[in-house]
Amino acid sequence: MPAGYYSLEWGMVMDLKNLTTFIHVAELNSFTKAAAVLGYSQSTVSFQIRQLETELNAQLFERINHTVALTEKGREVLNYAHRIRRMTMELTENMADQQDLKGHIRLAMADSLCDSLFDRNFPDFCRQHPGITLKITAAGTEEMFRLMNHNEADAILTLDSHIYDTEYVIFREETVKMHFVASAGCPLTRKGALSVTELLSWPFLLTEKGMSYRRLLDEGLAERSLEVKPILEMGSARLICSLIGEGAGISFLPDYVTQQDVEACLLVRLDVTDFEVEIWKQLLYHRDKWVSPQLEAVLEYCAEREFTI
Repeated sequence: MPAGYYSLEWGMVMDLKNLTTFIHVAELNSFTKAAAVLGYSQSTVSFQIRQLETELNAQLFERINHTVALTEKGREVLNYAHRIRRMTMELTENMADQQDLKGHIRLAMADSLCDSLFDRNFPDFCRQHPGITLKITAAGTEEMFRLMNHNEADAILTLDSHIYDTEYVIFREETVKMHFVASAGCPLTRKGALSVTELLSWPFLLTEKGMSYRRLLDEGLAERSLEVKPILEMGSARLICSLIGEGAGISFLPDYVTQQDVEACLLVRLDVTDFEVEIWKQLLYHRDKWVSPQLEAVLEYCAEREFTI
């Protein structure tokens, strides 16, 4: 059998290039975008899809007013195509020398998790796996899942409400404690037990609206018919810690972000007795994703750095 072809159980010989093109068109919902990613002309992409439809004797896409959408049969074929591509990659990798892992891994993650992931231990990982390169995309939870579902991220590291879906494999997970924090000199730190309404007259510095635990804070307040209007919103939780420590206001942050400053007596966690949200840290990948040795090495590193053993 020629290289690059796959033999199906019923005797059909299928070109793997056509399956790869089909996956890209399905994920991007566009022949034009798939052609650009693959480096083909649009006519080549159209020909490969027609050839695949002829081989399967089925229409895989509906083409209406320049829009492209999978048919029911197309969704079935997409599942098989992912499995075939995954097995092909696994075979290729297993035939290679596994002593020297090489590959490019794409992670999407919450911005506030980057500091702990890429601390002084990261150079050791680089020396241990010099052939592995990483691309990190900081994103909100919805965008992370979009990237993973379109195979633009190999795994994601979320900080949000608990996510369970049979489409995804949870590699590691744990709950994360959250507190309102203020500078050591803030009068709130001397009041003992507080209600959340007592805090809302103070200036807040928060991460961006709609992002992970900030969204859960807003939702928790909305349930009480309350709202917070921060004087500053930004993506860097560490910079917020620094500003809070200088007396700029108060914030709502994960304990792992504030731990260093709390131990140094720069920040104090406020005792707010009537407000609690459940936050989960989760490391996930798509169930159809083949976990290559290099991806497994990165997942293990993330689990070691981000999760309590």
